[in-house]
Amino acid sequence: MVITRITREEFLEDRQGRKFADVLNDSEQPFDEVLEFFNGEDQQRRMEESETHHDRAPMAGVVRELESQPATNQFLATKHPRRSQRLRQAIGVLVRMIMERGKWRKTGKKGSLGVRSTAAPRRPNHNTGGLAFWFLRAERYEPEQGTRFPSVQERCKNLKSNVPKEPTNAEGNLTNGRRIGFNPEDNL
Repeated sequence: MVITRITREEFLEDRQGRKFADVLNDSEQPFDEVLEFFNGEDQQRRMEESETHHDRAPMAGVVRELESQPATNQFLATKHPRRSQRLRQAIGVLVRMIMERGKWRKTGKKGSLGVRSTAAPRRPNHNTGGLAFWFLRAERYEPEQGTRFPSVQERCKNLKSNVPKEPTNAEGNLTNGRRIGFNPEDNL
């Protein structure tokens, strides 16, 4: 695992990060605290483990701890949804930068983090279920050298190809003396 530190300057040099200068330059936004959080070794390890061992987006491995940070929670709970969305999007860019430096690439798929409530417009909108209270979805990643462990779907496909098929007759019924759907107790 490669541990990386991202600075404000590196974030602003990134092709997507530069679009969030408003977030970095807004003194009310807790971006410096978020940056310090994601630069932590434990958080980066859990992000990788989330993809590798739990088949979930990297954010799933750290989202509860991130949301429990007082400055982050306070900002997301009290600001207009549009302003908090910008911070959440900037966090997504930061996660991408960390994962790419660790030799991961985006899959183009999103993983669920929560189930959104139906709050009133212009009010902070939180989730009613799932892992996260404020985050709805997060990008999924895969190692640049291919997956480390096969998915359950891949393992099932491989297992089926190695298991001999049961012999059937022309109607597709098993030929081992039992019919599909036949219950011997029905004849009692």
